[in-house]
Amino acid sequence: MGNYFSIIIGVMYLIGVFLIPKWRRKKLKPNWKFYELLWFSLCFIFYVIYLEVQLQTYYFLIPSTFLFLFLFCYFKEKRRLVNGLLFNLFLVVGMTYLGSLLVRTVNPLLILLAGITGIVLILLLLIGLYGLVVFLYWNAIVVMKKEGHSLANLLTLLLAIGLTVFLVFSYFSSRILPSWASLLFGILPFSMFYFFVVFYNFLTISIIYQFNQPNYEQDFIIVLGSGLIDGKTVSPLLGKRIEKAIQFYKAQDRATLNPPKILMSGGKGDDEHIAESLAMKNYALEKGIPEKDILVETNSKNTLENMKFSKEIMEASFGGTNFKAIFTTNNFHLFRAGLFAKMAHLKADGIGAKTAFYFLPNAFLREFIAIIMMHKRRHLIICGLISLMMFLLALVDLFFVS
Repeated sequence: MGNYFSIIIGVMYLIGVFLIPKWRRKKLKPNWKFYELLWFSLCFIFYVIYLEVQLQTYYFLIPSTFLFLFLFCYFKEKRRLVNGLLFNLFLVVGMTYLGSLLVRTVNPLLILLAGITGIVLILLLLIGLYGLVVFLYWNAIVVMKKEGHSLANLLTLLLAIGLTVFLVFSYFSSRILPSWASLLFGILPFSMFYFFVVFYNFLTISIIYQFNQPNYEQDFIIVLGSGLIDGKTVSPLLGKRIEKAIQFYKAQDRATLNPPKILMSGGKGDDEHIAESLAMKNYALEKGIPEKDILVETNSKNTLENMKFSKEIMEASFGGTNFKAIFTTNNFHLFRAGLFAKMAHLKADGIGAKTAFYFLPNAFLREFIAIIMMHKRRHLIICGLISLMMFLLALVDLFFVS
């Protein structure tokens, strides 16, 4: 019976893979990848529930609770950092549950998944922090060759140097420092672990947010500015944002014959000859977008102002607040831009333009630092508590143990 059910699930999955593209076109859904991933997940969940029913147990309700909690919070408000934490909690509980189910069923599919997971974990343990350091040095060299030596492009190099110093000092600290001093040194790895968890949660929700798939029923697309070359020319990075908006504009036009307005948002910087939005408008005109479908916002100086001022223009153009809008930016900037949209009380999610892989580590580090600064008080308090705990332990070791 189990083999028959496995075949049925496999056939269901293949049928879904065949029908999803047709359903996507009928329902005006812009991308099929997200729905294929969702369909695979649903088929796997049905299979796991079947295994539980065979055992007459219902432990699957435990990870399901964490999944529903994440989904509820995510679809209620996608633009929250806590969603990354909730998803990772679901992953930890879910992997623990699948390990338990494997022991109870010795199921071939679960054995295969466990083997793949085990190989990945072993590689991570063997390579670990040392592999990360090597990768960061390699990435820093590539970024400097292709993007220059500005401070913003040196983040992976600075992190690599910092980790190298940490690893060297950690190796010798236990040999040269008394135990109480080693405890004080422990402030650093504990703080690093805390920021690693924060970064991992941020990276998780940033990746999940990439799957946002707005329907082809938008009234406006906001394109966020990012600076001009020589103060007058659209940069390749900014060009990708505009082209992403144009791609959606044309797709909605084909699907509904009712394209959205493209709102170019960006003011004139101190070193720029014209407002970013005007250069962006000229770029779109050259790509064949009619001038009547392009709006410009020329006063903003940062992403928050992009959202605030664009909201005002859309309300004036639409004649109310019930419009539907999305924004485009580069994929690494997508989630933080969503946070700014939330701060501006703008109900809009984003779609991200692809970025060269070599640029992503440096870009995500820059985004992470910006996220940390947005909540710096919270992080200072937690780091202060870590320092206080290790300081008290060092005092105990110095006066009562040594």
